[in-house]
Amino acid sequence: MSVTNSTKALIGLLLAGSVGVIIFLFVHLSSDPSKPLSVGSKAAAACTKGQRDCLPDVNYTDTQGKAYTPADLAGKVVVVNFWATWCKPCQKEIPDFSKVYEKLKAKGLVMLGVMTDSPDNDQLLNFQSDYDMLYPVVRANSDILVSYSYPDALPTTYVFDRGGKQVFSHVGPLHAEKLEMILAPLLAQSVN
Repeated sequence: MSVTNSTKALIGLLLAGSVGVIIFLFVHLSSDPSKPLSVGSKAAAACTKGQRDCLPDVNYTDTQGKAYTPADLAGKVVVVNFWATWCKPCQKEIPDFSKVYEKLKAKGLVMLGVMTDSPDNDQLLNFQSDYDMLYPVVRANSDILVSYSYPDALPTTYVFDRGGKQVFSHVGPLHAEKLEMILAPLLAQSVN
């Protein structure tokens, strides 16, 4: 009888593992940045306030005191990246994000690095210098964290088109080439 129970246990374990692999592949492939987005140069339809998958209706204030309100972000392509100073994958992607930001900000790109840890201002300045961080840093607050359902893995990146619609999200680091490939068609859009 123990052979039958152990066989059943093995079959159950294999089924659970197979389901886990299928779920992993579905999630991974559904957010694959190498897949082209079907946005072209058509107009971006504006999101309705409070609609699911729209840029949250919150205010972001960077560490320099500059506010980014929903009105300021309207008509822009917005990248919101959750990160922390202790996060090694975040440290790897920050220079790439800075290159993309510097290259595309004049075309309507707003990139906000939402920091989830709490270094003091001097520690943050040293970190930004060490990792060539050139885009605005926003300290996470409860409004922002609630609006993004408390991202539990770092880095986590959200991309919104000019209409405020979320068109991409990714957990893990992104490289400059992939990020540019995602952003190029969005920046070519006009706004309805």
